[in-house]
Amino acid sequence: MITEVQTEPPATRRRAGLLLPVGSLTSPGFGKDAREVLGFLEKSGLSVWQVLPLGPTHPDKSPYQCLSSFALEPAYLDESELATDHLFEQSTAVSDRRQGHGASDALRAAFAEFRDRESHWLDDYARFMAIRETQEGRCWLDWPVGLRDRESAAMVAFEREHASFIDAIAFEQFLLERQWQAVRDEARERSIFLFGDLPIFVAGDSADVWANRSLFQVDASGQPTVVAGVPPDYFSATGQRWGNPLFDFQRMAEDGFAWWKQRLARHLALYDWVRIDHFRGLAAYWAIPADYPDATGGQWVPGPGSALLEALEDVGGDDLPLVAEDLGVITPDVTELRDQFGLPGMVVLHFAFDGDEDNPHLPRQHRTDCVVYTGTHDNDTTLGWWRSLDEAGRARVRRWLESMQGIDPATPMPEAMVDSALASRANLAMLPVADLLGLGSEARINVPGTREGNWCWRLSVDGLGDALAQRMRDRLARHDRLA
Repeated sequence: MITEVQTEPPATRRRAGLLLPVGSLTSPGFGKDAREVLGFLEKSGLSVWQVLPLGPTHPDKSPYQCLSSFALEPAYLDESELATDHLFEQSTAVSDRRQGHGASDALRAAFAEFRDRESHWLDDYARFMAIRETQEGRCWLDWPVGLRDRESAAMVAFEREHASFIDAIAFEQFLLERQWQAVRDEARERSIFLFGDLPIFVAGDSADVWANRSLFQVDASGQPTVVAGVPPDYFSATGQRWGNPLFDFQRMAEDGFAWWKQRLARHLALYDWVRIDHFRGLAAYWAIPADYPDATGGQWVPGPGSALLEALEDVGGDDLPLVAEDLGVITPDVTELRDQFGLPGMVVLHFAFDGDEDNPHLPRQHRTDCVVYTGTHDNDTTLGWWRSLDEAGRARVRRWLESMQGIDPATPMPEAMVDSALASRANLAMLPVADLLGLGSEARINVPGTREGNWCWRLSVDGLGDALAQRMRDRLARHDRLA
């Protein structure tokens, strides 16, 4: 039974939550481990679960380079729950259930309704994945021209030959949706908000670009002419060349940003709140010539700004349930755009203690309408970060924490930084799970600008026990953050 939708905008009252990617669970997916997380959150008083994008990934497992910005990762389907689903004939093998075999009439009717409702992305995704499979996983740019360019004759012939495979892919998405919505219903019953993530750009090798080539800056064969990234920053001296094809925002504006509206509507069907990753790209984005080897050859290009966000209000309402990821090179136009729409921004404590008294990440600079993090999925864990500092750096952090928030210099890390986040005037404090558990660099999730060794760390939910929940509940009570 679907419970009442939670409508409270983010960062409007004092709360705290857990940053824990679904993909970091020992059993990644929408089953028992996800429910164990919800149980821990309720016991601890943490009322927000922030996850990273849930889309189908490439072999590198990055959730920020998905094969679709609408679909869900097939590996997240919990087969133990599928095996006991009473809407299938009990003699049907799990592998066959994934393809729709043995489904009851009621389940097939629900699938037909889902497929009709989501046809604007699901049909193309199912075709894309079926072709990709027959092409041994090659990027769509390397497919035979007829399939690459979606020529009518080639597509009709492929669909006729592989109709059952295409149907099976669509049915698998229906099962994933059904399981995630069950998780979401349980979160609502426990008064827990699900906080999702929307990467501003999409992967070049994706159903999004293949099916909507006219919305991107690509040439006649589909190759990008410019790609996304960021200039040199904290993470990299040569910047980051992400390689995503850039949107043709002028073309998108011609139909009122219809694709973006569909994208946000999809995310709001999955989450209560959504973080727009790389929000600054809406004000201006870093465009890198596609043939340039790194990000130093890029330039800032004006983004769609308020025109896009005004269009998205048609979907999300006047109080858009969005958080702006406004980290990195932030200029006044980014701040003005964020504030124009009343969106909370982000502050990260790892970035606070460089000696600059005007640093916006310093606790005394925090605004109530923002989200404070110890670190994010792109940072080292707080203990790993702390160990990387020299003695002078550690002493500076201790002095700042004591003078601004009265945190005892003897408080060990990462507890001191967690206390700093909870003591912040920011209404929403988000805590990476590794910081709650006191883990070091072995628990780091991602190192930006690198391709190897990321997205591998796994958490056993056994570590989220009652004792930790009680300690967290006591701390949240002290900082007036109990749900």
